[in-house]
Amino acid sequence: MVQLLKVETEPRPFVPEPISDAEAAAMFRAVLNLFRLWGVSEDQAAVILDLAPRTYARWKAGALGRIGRDGKARLSNLMGIHKALRLIFREPARGYAWIKAANQAFGGRSALEVMTGGELTDLMRVRRYLDAERGGW
Repeated sequence: MVQLLKVETEPRPFVPEPISDAEAAAMFRAVLNLFRLWGVSEDQAAVILDLAPRTYARWKAGALGRIGRDGKARLSNLMGIHKALRLIFREPARGYAWIKAANQAFGGRSALEVMTGGELTDLMRVRRYLDAERGGW
């Protein structure tokens, strides 16, 4: 008797692997460098990462705590913002300066002002804008 294999006609959506703790720690270290290059203050950094200022200072000093899903999503969006800026601007310094420049797409506010709204969706808004500008999805 011949058995027929069931063929899926619907493509399955791509589901990325979750960000590991080691990857999150590496992204945190990279984001610290980005914040330095972008001229982000300690208080602004804590708000963007949704951390208490004391926790941010402790993590920055090397005592990194557990990074939850929201924190990993924030770090991922910040890395995406950095990548988009590197693709849009040939000179990295222009991308670093863009973060603080007023932008009509944000109602005259800078990307940094949007990101310091404190919500994950604020970071996503900046990333989506940059992805659209560079011709991404």
